[in-house]
Order: sequence, then structure tokens, then C-alpha cells
Amino acid sequence: MLTPRHQALLMTLAGMTVGVAVFGTVLAINGNPLADDKPADIVNSRPTPGASPRSDGLQADSLRYAEQTFGSDKAPVSAEVPAGWKSTQAGTRPRFQDPTGVWQIRFDTRGSKSSPDKLVDNRARSIDEQELDVVSRANGTLIYTYVDQNRGPRMGLSRWVSTDGGQSSAVEITVGGRPQDEAALRSVLEHATQTLQVPTSNGDNRPN
Repeated sequence: MLTPRHQALLMTLAGMTVGVAVFGTVLAINGNPLADDKPADIVNSRPTPGASPRSDGLQADSLRYAEQTFGSDKAPVSAEVPAGWKSTQAGTRPRFQDPTGVWQIRFDTRGSKSSPDKLVDNRARSIDEQELDVVSRANGTLIYTYVDQNRGPRMGLSRWVSTDGGQSSAVEITVGGRPQDEAALRSVLEHATQTLQVPTSNGDNRPN
């Protein structure tokens, strides 16, 4: 049987235990008032809104296309170009440019009696630009880089499309931009080529 002294000691210990538990609960809810006022570092595994791993180049998947018709009344030609690129030159040699003036696509619908491969070689020899570097010249397509005095590093892709198995050229398509835009420029060129509609010629009055 516990003496009155032992009973008092047990009651004191029980009270201390309850007090510690209550104090711990208060700390969990309100934080430790004795701790430094500076907030603890927070680790956020989600990416920062607006951050993007992409470079500053033109992105192919951001482009939408719209059909444009050009050429002449007797020989209209059409192709799809990026939506929002405005015509800065019409007729048989139309040019479409984005609002910033960085990217463009142009066509020459006059055609030529020369083969696409010959025209690729001729163009490669005739380009007069600083630091010209021919990247490739295959399948009627010339890809090259150079440095423009005002705009800096540039890239051009020129393709001659044949409608008679490569013996002559019907339309030239040239896309221009910057070297970091290469993937998107290739996409614009391919899309224009695939959607190109050329009328059947009733007579051959093309230059050599």
C-alpha cells in the first residue's frame, strides 16, 4: 500500500508528463518561440513557372501554317507557310516574313531548264557572303551558313523542286533564319515542299 508521501510523488510525476506532452503539442502547432526567426529553406521539386529548357531558337512545334497563293494569273502556285508571316513581295518571286524580320521564306516560280543539282552547284558558287560555309548540297537542296554584317550569323536553305524527274526545276524555295533555328527552318522547308501546288505547264518558256 502506497504511503501518502509516495502518492504525492506519483501525482507530481504524472503532472510533469502531461505538461511535457502539452508543451510538445504547442511547439508542433506554433513552432518553437526560442528558435531563430529566419524561415527554414523550402525545397520545391516543381520547375519554376515560365522556365523552359529550350534554347532561343525558332521551335518547329510552335508553328501553324496557312495556304498562300502566288505566281501569275496564268500559272498560279500555292504552298503553306507559317501563319502570321506577312507577304513583303508578291508575284512570281514572293517573300513571306515573320513580324520580327528574323525568319523568312521566299519562292521563285519562274522555273529553270537546269536540273536541281546543277542549280545547287551554281548557287553555292555565286553566294557572296562573309564566312560562307556550305553545310550540305544533296537532293536538290543547298544548306549554308554565313555572317551578315548587320544581323550576325545566318542560315539559308534553298531547294529546287522538279516536276519531271529531276531534269528541270519548277520552283525554288528558300528559307532563312539563324543557325540555332535549323530544325525549325528544315521543318518550314519540308512543309512548303509537301504542300506545293504547281500547275501543269502548257509551254516551256523557262530560262536556262
